Amino acid sequence: MMDRNGERGAVAVEFAILLPVLLMLVMGIMEFGRAYNAQISLTQAAREGVRVMAISNNPTAAKTAAKNAAPSLNPSLSASNITISPAACTPGTQATVTITYSLDTITGIAGPFTLTGKGVMLCGG
Repeated sequence: MMDRNGERGAVAVEFAILLPVLLMLVMGIMEFGRAYNAQISLTQAAREGVRVMAISNNPTAAKTAAKNAAPSLNPSLSASNITISPAACTPGTQATVTITYSLDTITGIAGPFTLTGKGVMLCGG
C-alpha cells in the first residue's frame, strides 16, 4: 500500500513549482487587457477630437473633446499629449488628431509603454 503522506508532499512541491508560472500568466493577462483598453480609449478619443475639429475648426475645442472622451485616462492625459494637424481645417483637406500616452504597468515588470491613438477626418463635415 502507498503512503498518503508522501503523495501530499509531492502535490505541495508540484504546486510550488507551478504557482509562479500561473501568477505570471494571470498578471500578463491583466496587463495586456489594461493596455488594450487604454489603446481603444485613445483611438476613440482621437476620433472624437478630429470630429470636433472637422466640424468646428476649433483646435482648443477639439483637444478638450478628445480629453473628455477618455475619462479613464484623464488624470494623466493633457492637452500637450494631443497634436492636431493642420492647425486650421479648410474644407476638402484632412484633419488628423494624434494622442500619445505613456501607460505605466500595474506589476512593474515591464513598461512603461507608449501608446498612440490617431483619428483622421475630412474637414467640413
